[in-house]
Amino acid sequence: MTDEPLLRVRGLTKHFPVRQGLRATGLVRAVDGLDFDVRPGETLGLVGESGCGKTTTGRMLVRLLEPTAGTIEFAGRDITHAGRRELRPLRQDLQIIFQDPYASLNPRHTVGRIVAMPLQVNGIKPPGGVKARVQELLELVGLNPEHYNRYPHEFSGGQRQRIGIARALALRPKLIVADEPVSALDVSIQAQVVNLLRDLQRDLGLAFVFIAHDLAVVRHFCQRVAVMYLGRIVEIGDRADIYERPQHPYTRALLSAIPDVTRLGPAGRIRLSGDVPTPLDPPSGCRFRTRCWKARDICATEEPALVPRDGGDQATACHFPEVAGATEAIVEEVSR
Repeated sequence: MTDEPLLRVRGLTKHFPVRQGLRATGLVRAVDGLDFDVRPGETLGLVGESGCGKTTTGRMLVRLLEPTAGTIEFAGRDITHAGRRELRPLRQDLQIIFQDPYASLNPRHTVGRIVAMPLQVNGIKPPGGVKARVQELLELVGLNPEHYNRYPHEFSGGQRQRIGIARALALRPKLIVADEPVSALDVSIQAQVVNLLRDLQRDLGLAFVFIAHDLAVVRHFCQRVAVMYLGRIVEIGDRADIYERPQHPYTRALLSAIPDVTRLGPAGRIRLSGDVPTPLDPPSGCRFRTRCWKARDICATEEPALVPRDGGDQATACHFPEVAGATEAIVEEVSR
C-alpha cells in the first residue's frame, strides 16, 4: 500500500441555507471542516450518530453535492469544483453504493440495463460486448448471470444491493463510497454483503470510504476509522487504536453502546445526557461539551484541534483526551 493518498480532503465544508421566502435566515452546518486521507486499497470508516454529516460527506466526495468550502483531491487532481465535463472521465475511478437498495434502482429498467448504464454513458465497449461484461459482473457479486433480463422487484433486498455493487464495479473504479450499504438489510444478509465487499477489495485492490453507524460492521471491514460528531471529525486512527484505546469521550460512549453478550445489564454503558445540539446553532468551542462529563471552561471558549495527542497516528479533537487504562474508572463515574 503506497503512502501517497488516493483521496485527500482538507477543510471540507457544506452549509445548507435555511430560507424564509426569498431570504436566508440561517445556515445548517452539516459538515464543517473535515481533514482526512484515503490511500489506495485502504478502507476508511466514517461513523457517528444519525445527522452528524456522514452521508453529506460521502455525496460531496463523489461530487453529487457542491462543497461550500475546502478541497477534494482525487489521484492528485483537485476536483472540488470540477464541472460535469471534467468529472465524466473521473467517474470511472470514483463510484458510490447508495444506502437504499430499493430506491437506488430504476424499477422500469432490467438488471442488465441498470448495470450496463455506466458503460453506455461513458462510451465503453468491453471485449466480448456489454452483455457479457454485465453477466460477468453479476456473477462476480454472487448473482445468476441469467438474471440479466429480470427487474428489481423480482429480487430481495440483499440481491438488490448486490446489483448496486455490480453497477459501481462496472467501470473498474479505484475508490468506492459505500453509504451505509447494509443498514437496510437483515443481519444475516449484512454479513454476506460485507464479506462480498471484503473479497472484492482484496481481489480488485479497491479503496473504500465506508459510511455506517454499526460499529461492529465497521470493525470487521475497515482498516482506519474516523468518528464524526455534529459535522466534525472528533477522532481518527487505525482500527485497533480506535476500538481498543479510544481517546475522545464521545468515541468511548459510542463503543460502550455496542451489545456484548458477556456483559449482563447496563454495567459498562456510558449514557450521555441531553440531546444532540442543532447544526443550525452548534455550541461554541468543543461541540461535544454540552454532553461531555469532562467539560471545563476552556471547552466552551476554545475549539480543540484534531491532532495526535501521544505522538502516534491517532488524532483526537479534545482538550482532555482519555488515557490508556482509564476505562473502568470513567464508566463507573458516568454510570452513577
